[in-house]
Amino acid sequence: MPIEIKIPKEISEYQESVFFGLSLRQFVCSLLAVIAAVGLYFLLDRTVGAEIAGWASVLGAAPFAACGFVRYHGMTAEQTLCAILRSEVFTPHRLMFKGGNAYYTVLAERIAAGAKHPSRETEVAA
Repeated sequence: MPIEIKIPKEISEYQESVFFGLSLRQFVCSLLAVIAAVGLYFLLDRTVGAEIAGWASVLGAAPFAACGFVRYHGMTAEQTLCAILRSEVFTPHRLMFKGGNAYYTVLAERIAAGAKHPSRETEVAA
């Protein structure tokens, strides 16, 4: 039986498997999610009850787990967060449009003086 090696079409999509088929990033984020879930469960168990503590631990671990596995437009969670902050917080959103008539501003003095357009003056005279 021959050994098959999967080679991705795009070399930049290659991920090295470190532990249980996970990349190092996925493994570290999964470990952080487990630590957060267990910590939240034991912190909240006696105060709010086991059921609510279980749901709180799932909700508390979800962001850590998502950071390791979710990619948005080829960006990791940190890169996506930086892009969102840059576009939504640090970039001004109020765009000003000042409409104007360039032709009128150039000829405003002649119009105020009551002069006619130069090309029409020559047509009338001819």
